[in-house]
Amino acid sequence: MIQWFPGHMVKARREIEENLKLVDVVIMLLDARAPMACRNPELEKMIRHKSLILVLNKIDLAESRRTARSKQLLKKQGYRVAAMDSVHCRGSKQLLNLVQEAYAPQAEAMLKKGRRVRPVRVMVVGVPNVGKSTFLNCLAGRKMARVGEKPGVTRGKQWLRIREDIELLDTPGLMWPKIEDEKQGLKLALLNIIGENAYQEYDVAFYLVEYLKEKHPEVLQERYRVKDVDQPTEDIMAAIAAARGLLLKGGEADLDKVSRLVLQEYRRGTMGSISLE
Repeated sequence: MIQWFPGHMVKARREIEENLKLVDVVIMLLDARAPMACRNPELEKMIRHKSLILVLNKIDLAESRRTARSKQLLKKQGYRVAAMDSVHCRGSKQLLNLVQEAYAPQAEAMLKKGRRVRPVRVMVVGVPNVGKSTFLNCLAGRKMARVGEKPGVTRGKQWLRIREDIELLDTPGLMWPKIEDEKQGLKLALLNIIGENAYQEYDVAFYLVEYLKEKHPEVLQERYRVKDVDQPTEDIMAAIAAARGLLLKGGEADLDKVSRLVLQEYRRGTMGSISLE
């Protein structure tokens, strides 16, 4: 079981609770490669009284067929859902239409009372490292928020006016205190959502190689020159080490370097588009 709840998460939770009073609509970002694993039950409970839009982010790293299936499943559960590639800014128009749709009842109520319709206030939330800063930069059309690879680098409150009728509020990434399901924990670690101190790289790399064996053996064969994908996972990792020259003195596989290699290549998308759900 992975447990990861550093002190800044307590502060993040308090900040989100306070800011909820200021907004009309909440956008929750999910990594399109494992959207169900990224759903934060504690966060969803906090925002249950607000209009919620789920965004499957990083679709450029996910398998389009699986993303379409996840999107359909979430829609059946009654959610408004959009899919985005924030790096190349694809899908933003559909999302902004959903924001207006979610805000329409409040806008109509203002008009009925003879009031001017103010810009919709939107909060952006999600687990760490799900791409919030890149997402905000995409919507704003310019670099507005700091972007980093380490989970939880975004700091402080940032209101962004992205159009005359839409204001966005960024918030820190929020994890939940315990991850009871081991497979979910491994997925979150693989997606770099959980801090690296909470897991062993070898365990996560082992999980990834096992997954590739089952779902994408061609990646092991073509990218890593593994001839026999039916052999034990430990032997496949040793074969990758041999193919890439990641060996210790005496010719033994350097499993630390192999683990780091496959994790980095998965996270950067250099293996290709691979979904975990």
